[in-house]
Amino acid sequence: MDHSTTPHRAGTRRRGLLLGSAAAAALGASGLARAQAFPSRPITLIVPWPAGGSTDRHHRALAELAAKHLGQQIVVQNQPGAGGTLGPGQMAMTARPDGHTISQFPMGMLRIPHMQKTAWHPINDFTFIMGVSGYTFGFVVRADAPFKTFNDYIEAARRQPGKIDYGSTGIGTSPHLLVEELAMNAKVELNHVPYKGNADQMQALLGGHVMAASDATGWDKFVDAGQMRLLVTFGEQRTKRWPNVPTAKELGFGVVSQSPYGLVGPKGMDPAVVRTLHDAFKKAMDDPEHAKVLEQLNQDAWYRPGDAYRQWAIDTFAKDKVLIERLGLAAKS
Repeated sequence: MDHSTTPHRAGTRRRGLLLGSAAAAALGASGLARAQAFPSRPITLIVPWPAGGSTDRHHRALAELAAKHLGQQIVVQNQPGAGGTLGPGQMAMTARPDGHTISQFPMGMLRIPHMQKTAWHPINDFTFIMGVSGYTFGFVVRADAPFKTFNDYIEAARRQPGKIDYGSTGIGTSPHLLVEELAMNAKVELNHVPYKGNADQMQALLGGHVMAASDATGWDKFVDAGQMRLLVTFGEQRTKRWPNVPTAKELGFGVVSQSPYGLVGPKGMDPAVVRTLHDAFKKAMDDPEHAKVLEQLNQDAWYRPGDAYRQWAIDTFAKDKVLIERLGLAAKS
């Protein structure tokens, strides 16, 4: 071995190590800069329901609070259709996973793939950011309707099978499936009329185009104004806001639903960007102003961090397959 070359080799190795360290530091710094640079422009939040409904009202308030912590505006984009799956589904297929496009993720996303072929997979094509809330569902009629109680409505359906109708926010949504499950338990046949969301459904009910409506709390202001009558709610207990209205469970129909939802982005998002979004929306959720909005909508917070939210979605996707099959709504293979 020629010892005269050893110092030179050692020096070369040291320089290589230093250069390697510098490159690693530069890469780390650029990754950090990318995370720190996010968001670099306004964020689009897709709400897959029409403007003016309860989901829209909630997300506009939440977006305004989260924007303060992100330093960028959050623009709510209403994209209704396909039972609340059109907006998130299109985002998953077309949006860049840079965190600048995110969406509400309604329960229909975990049900409709069991009912028809979709271009997206509800677990594999999304990044789960956080769970946010769940709905209070109720069943309403116009104030001048002949149905004074929910049992009146069910009895009318017994007398006239298939002639008594109700609206919902779309095929495969919770307001649709919970009434179909109830009808099956009550052994009655109802005529289902789907709408794009609760804002247009409420107008249809007020206009006399449908006899009743199953919905989240898009009906609250109409009930409080005396234009609609709330016949039943679908929680575990009666609501604080309408304590005189019975639950479907206590009436013996065996249906309880709150349909949790949260925020997602396209698959493949940078974990640092996901964390930034999560932290901003978590601070927004913890804001007293957000608590006021949830109280107005008669909703509870349903916070889940991204990993727990994703696991809940996996479990629910499997469980709801059984419900869809039991209701006879599964896609024919």
